[in-house]
Amino acid sequence: MNQVSSELVFVGIDVSKARLDVCIMSETPTLFSVDNAATGVAELVSRLRPLAVTRIVIESTGRYSRLVAAELCAANLPVCVVNPRQARDFAKSLGRLAKTDTIDARSLAEFARVAGLRLSEKQPENQAILDDRITRRRQVVQMLVMERNRTEGVTDQLTLDHIKKVIHLLEQQREDLDREIAKLIDADDNWRNRRDTLVTVPGIGDNTASILVTDLPELGKLNREQIAALVGVAPINRDSGTLRGKRSIFGGRPHVRATLYMATLSAMRFNPTIKVFADRLKAAGKPFKVIAIACIRKLLTILNVMLKNNQPWSPPCLAKNA
Repeated sequence: MNQVSSELVFVGIDVSKARLDVCIMSETPTLFSVDNAATGVAELVSRLRPLAVTRIVIESTGRYSRLVAAELCAANLPVCVVNPRQARDFAKSLGRLAKTDTIDARSLAEFARVAGLRLSEKQPENQAILDDRITRRRQVVQMLVMERNRTEGVTDQLTLDHIKKVIHLLEQQREDLDREIAKLIDADDNWRNRRDTLVTVPGIGDNTASILVTDLPELGKLNREQIAALVGVAPINRDSGTLRGKRSIFGGRPHVRATLYMATLSAMRFNPTIKVFADRLKAAGKPFKVIAIACIRKLLTILNVMLKNNQPWSPPCLAKNA
C-alpha cells in the first residue's frame, strides 16, 4: 500500500499532442514524461495520488489538454487550467527565454507554487462534444463571411454560382450545428437552466446564450471585477509617477468578448437598462468604443448576477447589483 506523503507538492504539466512532460516540485524536483493517451494519463494519476499535491497547473491547449484535465479532476486532484500566455509571461519573468517541454513543465510547477490559482471544476460529461460543436459553428460563420466577401466584384456567373453553392452549404451546416448544440444543452439540466435564464435578457439570443454556457462556465460564480477581467473588458490602468495613461482592455477570452459585443449592440437599442446607460455615456461625450465596452461590462455584470441568484431578467432587482 502506498503511504501518503505530507510534503507539499506542486506539479506542472506541459501538454503536447503525443506527450505529457511532468515536473513534480518538492524538496527534490522530479521530471518524467508519459504518453498523452489513456494509459499514460492513468499512470500519471497513480503517481500523483499518494502525494500531498497542492496545485497541478496545465496550459489550456484545447483538445490536447482535455483528457488529462478531466481525468485529474475525476481523481479529485487540484487542477488549474491556465492561459498559455499567462504561463509564458511568468517563465519570462524568471529569465527563462529558452522554451522546451522540460523548461515549460518546471516553470508551470513554480507558477503553481506562487500564483494562488483558482481550481478548475470537473466538466460535464458532454462538455468536450459541446466545445467541439461551438468551435465548429464559429469556424463555419467565419467561412461564411469570407465566401460572402468573395461575391463582391465577381462578374463571371459560373464563379458566382460556385461561391453561392458554398454559401448555401455553409448555411445548412450552421443550421444543423445550431440544432445539435440546442439538443446537447437541452439534455443537461444545468446547461438548460443557465441558457433559459440568459435568453430572458433583451439582446441575448439562443446562440449568444449557448456560447456563454460553453465558453464562460464561470459566469455566476465570480464577482463583477473577476468576471470582467476573465472576459477581458476590465479597464487596465497605465499609470507611472505623475503620468496618468489611457485605460484600455487587454487579454481575456476573445471569442466570448466578440459574442458579447454583438449582443451589446442589440441591447443598446432594445434593452431598457443598457439603452439608458449608453445614452447617459453618449450625453457625457464619451466615444462610441468606450460606450460599447462599458455597456458590455454592464451587461456582463447583469448576467453574472442573474446566474448567481438563479433569477430571470428583472431590471428593478438587478439594478441594485449591476
